[in-house]
Parts: sequence; structure tokens; C-alpha cells
Amino acid sequence: MARSKASAKPTPPASPIVSSAHLVSPRSAEMSEFEFGLIVAGNAFHRWVVHCMSAAGLKDLTALDVLVLHHVSHRARDKRLADIAFIMNVEDTHLVNYSLKKLQSLGMVESSKNGKDVTYAPTEAGKGYVTRYREIRETCLIDALKADDALNHDIGQLARLLRVLSGIYDQAARSAASL
Repeated sequence: MARSKASAKPTPPASPIVSSAHLVSPRSAEMSEFEFGLIVAGNAFHRWVVHCMSAAGLKDLTALDVLVLHHVSHRARDKRLADIAFIMNVEDTHLVNYSLKKLQSLGMVESSKNGKDVTYAPTEAGKGYVTRYREIRETCLIDALKADDALNHDIGQLARLLRVLSGIYDQAARSAASL
């Protein structure tokens, strides 16, 4: 005998997709779901930047190396190590320094002394790889996104939310460090 739709049990809400079920808070399962999405998206993004730069012809770089090269190229202004680490929200400046040294040895970045500060800028070769990266990004990522105004608006909203959450995580980290 078939059940009528009126007597069918309602479908329970889907469980959040998380990486650490033991951390799910009854007050915000959404935060655990967000964190899992952030882990997956972060790893995918890092894999993407490495493969995109490799396709541009610059192989054997880590994601941080690629991102440092992009930041050093940003706005065509020389950057100090501390400023690069600060803007990228990298606490350990040694990691950024290691990337800068690696990029210098590859001829992608050059340093100069301005007073007592050492600053970094891309070389012409470095600028060429960044330009090629941008071309590949347009072809492989932006074209695949097929973004319209509504989607671009949503992406912009998500970017703002990520910056807000970054501040909340930083504050929570300071709080945890003081325990």
C-alpha cells in the first residue's frame, strides 16, 4: 500500500559537511562547515596558483613564492619584507624572506637599499612571468567562471566577509595565545 504524501515523514535537514565533527558547535554548525570549505578552497587555490605559474613557465615554486612575487609586483612600488608579510598576513617573516631569496636567485626579484631599509621589486623577467600568469588566469579561471554582474557582486560580498572573518580569527588567535 503506497503512502500518501501527507503522511510521509519530512526530510531531515542535511548534516553540515565538516572535516572535524567533534568541533561542531550547536550554536554555529555553519562555522564548522565554513572552516571545512575554507580548508578545501585554500588548498585548491594554492594548487591553482602553483599550476598557473608553472604553465606560465616558472616551475618549482610554492604557493607562497608565487603570491610573494605577485605582491612584490603589486602597484609597481618597491616593498619591504615587513610590509609584504604584513599585507599577506604571514606572521613568520622568515617564510617570506625565504621566498624572496628564492625569487632573487631565480632572477625574478631584485633588492635595493633605501636608507637603512631593504626593498624588493620585480625584475623585467619577473614582470614577464606575472603578465603571462595573468593571461593564463584569464583563459583558465575567469573564462571558466563565466561571471556575470550578479556573480561578481556575490564574489565581492564573499571577499568582504573573508576579510571580516580574518580579523575575527586574528583576534581569537590573540585571545587563545593569552590563555
